[in-house]
Amino acid sequence: MKPVLPHAQLDWDDQGLPRSRVFDDVYFSDLSGLDETRYVFLEQNALRERFAALPAGGRLVIGETGFGTGLNFLCAWQLFEQHAVAGARLHFVSVEKYPLSAPDLQRALALWPELKPFTDQLLAQYVGIHQGFQRLVLDNGRVTLTLLIGDALEQLPQLDAQIDAWFLDGFAPAKNPDMWTAELFTELARLAAPGSTISTFTSTGWVRRLLNAAGFKMKRTPGIGHKWEILRGVFLGWPEEVPTPAAAKPWFARPTPRTGERRALVIGAGLAGCATAASLAARGWQVSLLERHHALAQEASGNPQGVLYLKLSAHGTALSQLIVSGFGHTRRLLEHLHRGVDWDDCGVLQLAFNAKEAERQAQLASAFAPDLVHLLDQPQAEAQAGIALEHGGLFFPEGGWVHPPALCHWQASSANIQWLPHRDVLELRKVDDQWQAWDGDDLLASAPVVILAGAAEIKRFAQSAELPLKRIRGQITRLAQTPESQSLATVVCAEGYVAPARQGEHTLGASFNFKSDDLTPTLAEHLGNLALLEEISPDLTTRLHAQELDPQQLEGRAAFRCTSPDYLPIVGPLAEQAAFADAYAVLSKDARQVPDTPCPWLEGFYVNSGHGSRGLITAPLSGELLAAWIENEPLPLPRAVAEACHPNRFAVRQLIRGKI
Repeated sequence: MKPVLPHAQLDWDDQGLPRSRVFDDVYFSDLSGLDETRYVFLEQNALRERFAALPAGGRLVIGETGFGTGLNFLCAWQLFEQHAVAGARLHFVSVEKYPLSAPDLQRALALWPELKPFTDQLLAQYVGIHQGFQRLVLDNGRVTLTLLIGDALEQLPQLDAQIDAWFLDGFAPAKNPDMWTAELFTELARLAAPGSTISTFTSTGWVRRLLNAAGFKMKRTPGIGHKWEILRGVFLGWPEEVPTPAAAKPWFARPTPRTGERRALVIGAGLAGCATAASLAARGWQVSLLERHHALAQEASGNPQGVLYLKLSAHGTALSQLIVSGFGHTRRLLEHLHRGVDWDDCGVLQLAFNAKEAERQAQLASAFAPDLVHLLDQPQAEAQAGIALEHGGLFFPEGGWVHPPALCHWQASSANIQWLPHRDVLELRKVDDQWQAWDGDDLLASAPVVILAGAAEIKRFAQSAELPLKRIRGQITRLAQTPESQSLATVVCAEGYVAPARQGEHTLGASFNFKSDDLTPTLAEHLGNLALLEEISPDLTTRLHAQELDPQQLEGRAAFRCTSPDYLPIVGPLAEQAAFADAYAVLSKDARQVPDTPCPWLEGFYVNSGHGSRGLITAPLSGELLAAWIENEPLPLPRAVAEACHPNRFAVRQLIRGKI
């Protein structure tokens, strides 16, 4: 991985305006940044008229190079709010190498009091902004902001989207030529929707020529303020003399976009199901959320405390990218819940309990920004945790614990979600264009789209029986808080974890049992959890009077985690397995072949499962990923990460290995 990207380094002039120290350039006009933004970007892209023309359920996607202070985004959002119908949506995608820190962003945007209703929402969600793709859901889902944090030429090639209007707003070409290259403009063309518009404050001749060469028809137009001229244009199409970009492999290509009624069944009401239902409901879908139990979050999502723990890689793996993006998304969702009862950002400390772990932690600390993770030596770790520790470790300052049922209940609270308890779906049948959910002879519900979110239980259905999911039993132990244990100030992890008390109880865990199918808590696993506690901190063991407890009286709960062979979740559309094997049989002879046969999708059939012990971090963003597949929206993750999570990956591997 490349060195960590710092926050923007700003200087503030006598008028309180921010200036980039790195690029020695201003973020907006010192005369009137608002007027310039509205003229150069909103007016030249005809956004007032386009917003007004959107139907209910319609959306417009804006792409931007250079998020900066977010001024262009906020002005576009304000115009959208003024002119779009209630059911329309705005999707804004922006790349930024040096994001402003939250205090700098707040200071910069205080210059524009008329934008305050929008600024306040942005600032409230401006947490967990780390490298890679970061999704912010604003205005109850009516507005989606996807920030690509990093170098534009590293981030944009990973984006899967169709952009209706481009804002080119990097620092001036003379100050930051890397943002105005032929390679970058080729990416803009690859992502441009038919008829996409584009505008920029610069009128530099070579910029205009490079954009024309990429397939845009650019023309100079009168400027505003300091600017004599600016550029605006329209995308005419991919240039004939330029090689076309590689198409997605057919088994990872998007299914044909749906038309017609927007109704869905979501089966399973844990973290994955509630997140999926919430993401669709925010887009105007009517969702039936079916659960075999009497309440939400009754299985693995029902633990009293889950940990926002990031198991990262210093090598930028698909799983590590998913975790950084998912962590940020979940952290932003938690801002809507009751801190101290539903969640607490007390931080997470992962102890360096042996030499191998210490080496791994040192690599991670050098690969990620310190506001995501940094090393603490043993005295610092003790001070942070509030208890005696034998080791230092890796500290995640934005991490903490969550009461998962609270997140599930908040996500399932939309008026567009119909909650259906005691619905044990045993079979799915396709009748005409409807998926029907059956329990024996009882038809429970039907809709054109069905999403399976019931962990390993999705293997009960014929359509998804081949997915390689396995169950792992996990047991937590609940320990009553003592006056001495109140000093525990952060989640502390080694092979297990212990969290500061919630409502008078600490959660301790969790066991890993691959063999048991019984969910009755066992004495052996309670004793195992107490041994994990002793490894974390003998001092905390003493503070909790753990040696004096009667093991037979310990309380806890057990549940099944559900994981896949590669430890990535399984999220996306599903194919008909026999037809898939026939369509791509050539892969068993030559894995490099890419047949042009369209994928035989099970139309309207999707999966969100396999989150293992990371559901708090991966399930909410996976709900957004599923909604993007279904709605043909910009994906909230790099294309390669979405493909790494795709259900079809297993069938492709089986074909290549000659096992189908």
